[in-house]
Amino acid sequence: MTFDEIWEENRRRNILRDRLEHFDPVSGKGCSGDRVEVGPEPWTEGRELVPREMLDDPKYPSARDPLSWARLRCRHDFEYWAAKCCRIKDKNSRRIVPFILNRPQRRVVKLLEADRRAGRPMRMVILKARQWGGSTVVEMYMAWIQAVLATCCHAIVCGAEKTGTQVVLNLYADMLTHYPEELWEGENPPRLKTSRGILQLEGRDNRVYLAASTNPNAVRGVDAALVHLTEAAYWKATPGKDPWDAVRAIYCSVAMAPMTMIVMESTADGVGSFFHEEWLRAESGESGKRAVFVAWHEIKAYSLGFPTVGEARELWERMDPYERALWEEEKLTLEQIHWYNRRRREMKDHSKMKSEFPSTALEAFTSTSSNVFNPEKTEILRRGCAEPLLIGEVCDPKGQISGPACLGGVRFEADPAGGLHIWQLPVEGASYVVAVDVGGLSDKADWSVIAVMSKGSTPEVVAQWRGHIDHDLLAWKGAMIATYYNKARLVFESNTLESHDSGGGEASYRQGALILHELYRHYRNLYRRRAPGQSRNCRIPGFHTNRQTKQMIISGLVGAVRDGRYIERCREACDELDFYERRPNGSYGARPGRHDDMLMTRAIALHVCREETVDDDASAQLTEYLASWG
Repeated sequence: MTFDEIWEENRRRNILRDRLEHFDPVSGKGCSGDRVEVGPEPWTEGRELVPREMLDDPKYPSARDPLSWARLRCRHDFEYWAAKCCRIKDKNSRRIVPFILNRPQRRVVKLLEADRRAGRPMRMVILKARQWGGSTVVEMYMAWIQAVLATCCHAIVCGAEKTGTQVVLNLYADMLTHYPEELWEGENPPRLKTSRGILQLEGRDNRVYLAASTNPNAVRGVDAALVHLTEAAYWKATPGKDPWDAVRAIYCSVAMAPMTMIVMESTADGVGSFFHEEWLRAESGESGKRAVFVAWHEIKAYSLGFPTVGEARELWERMDPYERALWEEEKLTLEQIHWYNRRRREMKDHSKMKSEFPSTALEAFTSTSSNVFNPEKTEILRRGCAEPLLIGEVCDPKGQISGPACLGGVRFEADPAGGLHIWQLPVEGASYVVAVDVGGLSDKADWSVIAVMSKGSTPEVVAQWRGHIDHDLLAWKGAMIATYYNKARLVFESNTLESHDSGGGEASYRQGALILHELYRHYRNLYRRRAPGQSRNCRIPGFHTNRQTKQMIISGLVGAVRDGRYIERCREACDELDFYERRPNGSYGARPGRHDDMLMTRAIALHVCREETVDDDASAQLTEYLASWG
């Protein structure tokens, strides 16, 4: 395309964008819900599109003067109420102006209203770019319910710090200060009374409790119907407290009933956070919450014009591949890309720009440099995940769970409470690697994980067992699963079994080593490593992880994830990849409160697959060489 053609296409895109921005809350054009045109009548402001349910209101036939009509419409039409009754401080001019919803705000309200009108509980997670009023629209929607729709309908607003919820107090104060007295539904004039972190909306018997994620018990037991969890990505774990503690305390106070609302919103703060996990659950449909992402280019203000057409041409000629993709794939205007280009120059690197002003939900979480695995690649890996085909346990027909007798006649039995998840049953003639990460025994300890991976050009996770179990029983369970999968290569991450610090000192060490040596007597396809300082033939059962070998296997897993060289089926394993970080001292590990048990089984299994493939190739080459010599 010539630039003249580009410029003409840009003109068409600007016209379309202007149409999308068209919104008139009084006439009802662009508003949410099923609407019916009424008027013009002496009591309407011309022709108005009003919510259909408004016509079923018993007060509708008598609303035949402007004041009663406006009051009636305020009870059914949030966008109209916001424009007529709600005043907010404009961030640019600093003036108090009517609250006219922008396009992202209208999208949020459309979804909330769909649930409210259908009698469904309102539940939502919002991942947002900056400065479009996400917190404002959630707060004003709650204020509408409290000021117009319901009494004795209490709300909780929770942020990372209690001082961070001060914006709520300001929003409510501004709204009530400028509320039209003739449209107020309360018994007394609108007034906000504050006491010890509680806002009392007088005249309506409604309260707003201000809380902090660091003190979840402050709102435990509060009878709340509306909840706003703000900037949840920045809720940090503290000694003895986790963000989930605050969420549980708050969630338990809200009934699963109509006219109840829980909205969690935040900008992103890297992968592996509490908010990132909640977003993934909402996006996959697991949490029952609507997932709403607001990209930077949905925000009208993020556009920058050109003084001359020549400057637009210059931008077009110097755009990099990312900016070209914004034009070609996202169908953005040159003015939007111009704004992005200028703002991006102010950032230290592009990843920071993507975090603050994401184009996609995935981009929003890529700002942290401490992550070992590229979040974009783990997201691709996650697409292959699925629910297991079968759940149960492998067992011996005679009920044996340990000792050589348990390896005879191993079979699978379905059990919904079982620890073994199977995505693919054993295939005759196929080769597998079974990797075992040894965990602790208590419910709060690390998990023990047994992962089964098929060998081949693209290894695939086909089964996994996860639980807490005595170490000797874990060894035999690993052997039973390996037997079931065609007598697979069985490899134990043996650090826990060989550790002098595992709780029993030298005796514990000897017992752990004895477990694997005893297992090798009866399961010969057990992975063994060369003993340090010993001859090549002296080998010890198990894979020992130290600083050097951990670097080696994690690097291998990073490459496999990056290049798509293995197939994952378990979503929780992908979560562990997202929670894995490089620490300031150069070591690897899971973020505080997270696990890496599944991750380690993948790293070890892939290493063994690569190692044995190399050995097989070397053996084949040697055989071919000897054959050539007769």
